[in-house]
Amino acid sequence: MTAASEPRGAQAERIACRYLEKHGLQLVTRNYRCRGGEIDLLMRQGQLLVVVEVRHRRGQRFGGAAASIDTRKQRRLILAAQDYLARHPAAATTPVRFDVLALDGDIAAPAVDWIRDAFRPDWP
Repeated sequence: MTAASEPRGAQAERIACRYLEKHGLQLVTRNYRCRGGEIDLLMRQGQLLVVVEVRHRRGQRFGGAAASIDTRKQRRLILAAQDYLARHPAAATTPVRFDVLALDGDIAAPAVDWIRDAFRPDWP
């Protein structure tokens, strides 16, 4: 599949993954799905497990990519992270951070906003 024929969401995730890898994170898995939700990218930064939600918006009409992460989406990400940790006992004691990688504008050359620690779940 060429970049031109690749779905926009997949392109955004590919761009986000490359961007984060250039900044020292290592990919653990892509598109982790479970009954409660999905994690676009699961990355490692040192001993930290980073749950990354990738959002792309062409325009700012509704507040842009970052503004689209509402509390419902946050809950789904938290559920998916809990599922991942339950299924991977080695990761269960690893500290977890929730990041958003917001891509705004043309997907060929988007403005990138990496929001580290975008929200925190109220789990122990």
